[in-house]
Amino acid sequence: MITMEIEETKNVQREEIENIYGKISPFEFKNKLISLAEGQRKKSAHTLLDAGRGNPNWTAATPREAFFTFGLFAVEETRRVWNDGDLAGMPKRDGIAKRLYDFIEKNNNMPGIKLLKDIIDYGIKREGFDPDRWVFELTDAIIGDNYPVPDRMLTHIEMIVHEYLVQELCYNKPPVGRFNIFALEGATAAMCYVFDTLIANELLAHGDKIALMVPVFTPYLEIPHLPRYNFEVVYVNATELTKDGTHTWQYPKNELDKLRDSSIKALFVVNPSNPPSVAIRPESADYLVNIVKNDNPDLMIISDDVYSTFVDNFRSLMADLPYNTIGVYSFSKYFGVTGWRLGTIALYEENVFDKLLKRQSEEVKIELRQRYGALSIDPDNIPFIDRVVADSRQVALNHTAGLSTPQQVQMAFFCAFALLDKENIYKEQTKNICRRRQKLLFKGLGLDLRRDPYDTAYYTEFDLLEWASCYYGAEFGDYLQSNYKPVDILYRLAEDSSIVLLSGSGFQGPEWSIRISLANLNDEAYSKIGEELHKILEEYVASWESTNKNNK
Repeated sequence: MITMEIEETKNVQREEIENIYGKISPFEFKNKLISLAEGQRKKSAHTLLDAGRGNPNWTAATPREAFFTFGLFAVEETRRVWNDGDLAGMPKRDGIAKRLYDFIEKNNNMPGIKLLKDIIDYGIKREGFDPDRWVFELTDAIIGDNYPVPDRMLTHIEMIVHEYLVQELCYNKPPVGRFNIFALEGATAAMCYVFDTLIANELLAHGDKIALMVPVFTPYLEIPHLPRYNFEVVYVNATELTKDGTHTWQYPKNELDKLRDSSIKALFVVNPSNPPSVAIRPESADYLVNIVKNDNPDLMIISDDVYSTFVDNFRSLMADLPYNTIGVYSFSKYFGVTGWRLGTIALYEENVFDKLLKRQSEEVKIELRQRYGALSIDPDNIPFIDRVVADSRQVALNHTAGLSTPQQVQMAFFCAFALLDKENIYKEQTKNICRRRQKLLFKGLGLDLRRDPYDTAYYTEFDLLEWASCYYGAEFGDYLQSNYKPVDILYRLAEDSSIVLLSGSGFQGPEWSIRISLANLNDEAYSKIGEELHKILEEYVASWESTNKNNK
C-alpha cells in the first residue's frame, strides 16, 4: 500500500514537471527539480548536487582582507575627528595619506596590509593621483557617509576600474580615447537600466526589430517579449558544427549576415556565451565588424562580457566596435562576489547612442526635455550614459543615484588586485578550477574532451542528441527522440541521484542540450554527475539495442 502511494506521488511529480517544462524560465523550472531532488536526498544517502546555477564556490580572499583592514583605518579616521563613545565624525582630507602609511607601518602584520599599500602606491605612482585626494576618496567612500559624487562613479575609482576593463576586455589594446563608466548593482541591473533608457529615449520603440545571439542567458530572451517592449526578435544562432557533427558554439557567416538588415536596431550578445560559455572567435568578430561598418552603421550593441576572464586573450566587441557597443561587466563570477552586486556599464566617449539622440525628431526632443529638464539647462546634450544614471532613479531622484560608495571601494580593490597581479596567478587559479572540473565531467561521461581555445569551461552545454548520433548513429538518435523527452533525463537525475541540471533549450539552445555549471560544486561532484548521466544514457542505448534485437 505504501509502495503504491509512493509511486502515485512520483507519477504526480513527473506529470507536474512535464507540464511546466519549456513553459517557464529554466531557472524557475530548476526550483521544481530541486524540490524533487531534496525529497530524494532525505530518503537516501545522496547529497544534493545543484549544477544549475553559476554562482562560483571560490572567493578572492586577499582583496577582501585589504578592504576590511582599510575599513578599520577609516573608522580610526572618523574617531580622530570626533570621538564620543559610539558616535564619531566624518574623515578629513588633510594629511590623510601620511596617516594611512603610518597605519600600514604600525600594523604590518594585519591581513591584506601589503596589498592595501600596493593599491595606494598604484594610484599615486602609476595613475598620478594626489595622495591625500586618493586616500580620502577611498576613506570617505568606505565609511559611506556621503552620497556618491559624481553619481555615475567616484573619480579616482573610475580610473582604476577603467584600467582593469581595458586590461580584461580590450586585451590591453584599447581604442584611442576613453570609456565612461557607470558603477551599478551587477549585470542584471545593467540589463534593466539599459533596456529602460533605450525605451525612454525612443532609441527603441514598441515593436522594433532587435537581434539576439543565441543560445543566451534567459532574461535576454524573456525581456524583449514583455508587453512594455514587445520587440520583433531575430535570432543569430551559434549553429556551426565540426566535421564530426559536434557543436563549436560559433556563429557561421550566414547567421551573422542577418545583421546586414539595417532595420535591426539593436544587438544583444553575451560573450563568452551563456550557457555554452564560448567566446566569439576573432575571425567572426572581424566579420561582424565589417557588417556593422558597411551595412548597419547605426546598430546599437549591448555586449555582456561577464565570463571574459575565463578565456585566454579575450577581446570584447566594445574594443573592436567601441562606437557601437555598450560593454556590460559583472565582478560576480571572477571574484566570487554575487552577493556584493558589483557591475559596470562602459560606453566609449564617442558613440552611436549619443549620435542617435541628436538625430531624434523635434517632437521626441520636446518630450525628452520634459523628462530630463530638471537635470540641466541644456537637456538635449545630456549624454546617453548620464541618462542611464538618471533613469536608474526615475530621473526625479537622480541626486541620490549611484552605486553605494563602500561597494565602489571593494570594486576598486578587486580591480587594483588584478592589475597588480602581473603574473596572472589568481586568473590561472580560477581557469584551472573550471578546466579541471570539465575534464572530470567528461571522464565520468566516458567521452573525450575536445580542447577549444575559446571555451571558458565555466559551463558546459552538452547536447544529448548530438552524443547519441555521433556515437551510435542516426538510428539511435531517432529512437531517442521517438521514445523519450529531454525532461525525462532531468527528472531521472533529480529523482534518482539528487542531481539538478538545466535544460539548454530554455536558453534558445538545441532541444536536447543540458547546461552544467562547472563553477559551483566541488571537483568530485562533476565525476559523479558525469557517471550518473552516462549510466542513464547507457540504459537508453541498452533499451534501443534490445528493441532492435527483438524486432529481428
